[in-house]
Amino acid sequence: MDIEISTPALLFPAISLLLLAYTNRFLTTGQLIRALSSQARKDGIREFKGQIANLKKRLELTKWMQFFGVVSILLCTISMFCLFLGFYDIGKKIFGLSLITMCISLGISLWEVYISSNALDLELKDLTDKCN
Repeated sequence: MDIEISTPALLFPAISLLLLAYTNRFLTTGQLIRALSSQARKDGIREFKGQIANLKKRLELTKWMQFFGVVSILLCTISMFCLFLGFYDIGKKIFGLSLITMCISLGISLWEVYISSNALDLELKDLTDKCN
């Protein structure tokens, strides 16, 4: 199967949108941490230990999502350059690595979504308990 320079180029729009989504997650997590920090200064830190651990984990996962997403686009670019220069075998292998790193990034993203969903479920449970 022949691979053309346009094949890796197909990933560019998807990767850039994905990195934008990752950046938004990072910014949202940062806002949550700042708000929690402000509230903890007022109310005491003990009440927020679970939330702090959750936010630390989410921040770490977001860092790795972004890392593998950026590596993916870098490898994709190198792949296109290799294909442009006529190094088809190397270009195909690097493109394969780009796809693998993108899959890793997406897997980590899925994990982070799961963790943040669980955190929101806990918040809703606490809110429900206070309303009853």
